Amino acid sequence: MQRFKLKWMIGLGLGAVLSSMLACGSGNAALPTAAPTRLPTETSLPTATLPPLYLSVNLGSTPLKEQGASPSYTIVAQVPTLQNSDDQRVTKFNNEMTLLLQQEISVFKDNLRELAPVPLSNGSTFNSQYVLLSGPGNIISLKFDIVVSIAGTANRRAHSRTVTYDLEAGSDLNLASLFRPGSTYLQVISNYCIARLKPKIPNLVIAAVDAVASNYQNWNITSNGLLITFDENQVAADPQQVVIPYAELTEVIDPKGPLASFQP
Repeated sequence: MQRFKLKWMIGLGLGAVLSSMLACGSGNAALPTAAPTRLPTETSLPTATLPPLYLSVNLGSTPLKEQGASPSYTIVAQVPTLQNSDDQRVTKFNNEMTLLLQQEISVFKDNLRELAPVPLSNGSTFNSQYVLLSGPGNIISLKFDIVVSIAGTANRRAHSRTVTYDLEAGSDLNLASLFRPGSTYLQVISNYCIARLKPKIPNLVIAAVDAVASNYQNWNITSNGLLITFDENQVAADPQQVVIPYAELTEVIDPKGPLASFQP
C-alpha cells in the first residue's frame, strides 16, 4: 500500500513538472524559422541610345521642270529632299516640301487661266529656289525665293516662303514655340526691326512692322540670329531682311525651346 502511494506521488510530481515545461513552451516565443530563399533576379540591360536622326540623313534637291503650250509657260523649281532614310519623320518632311511647291504652282497656273493668249511672247515663268539657313543639327530652316513672271504684263512678282522643321520631333516649328509662353516676344522683335529699318527707310510704315504675327510670317533660325524677311512692297519696294542676335532675345527665349542652345 505504501509502495503504491509512493509511485502515485512520484507520477504526480513528474506530471506536474511536464505540465510546467509545456506551459513554459506555449508562450509567444516564435519558433526559429528558416531564412527565406531569395530567387535570383534578371539583370536589366542598359537601353541602347539611338543617334540623332539628322546624323543619318542628307539634304538634297529634286529638280522639277514643267512646260505648257497654251498658254505658254515654264516651271523650274528645286524641291528640298531628305535622303538616306525611310523614317516617317523624313517622309513627312519630303511630302510637306512637295506640297508647298505644288500649292505655289497651282496658284501660278490659276492666274494663267485668267489671261488671254499673248502672241509673240516668251510665255510665263515660275522659278523657285531655296537656301538652307540653319547650321548642322536637328533644326532644318529653309527659305524659298519664288519669282513669277506673267506674259503680257509688266508684273514680275517675287515673294518668300519659309519653313523651320524639327526633324527629331517630326513637326514644323511656329514662331511662338521659340519663346516663353505669355511673353511679349512680338513686341521685342518689332522694336528691334523698327530700330534697324527706320534709318534706311525714313517713310517706313510702322503698321508693316508692328507687333502682329502676320507681319512676321517669314523667319528663319540661323547661327547668327533670328532672320526676319520682309517681302518686296511690305516695308519697302525691295525686300528687306533683319537679323536679330539671340542676345537681344534672351529675356523672351524659352530656355527649354529650340533656341535654348543659342542663349549666351
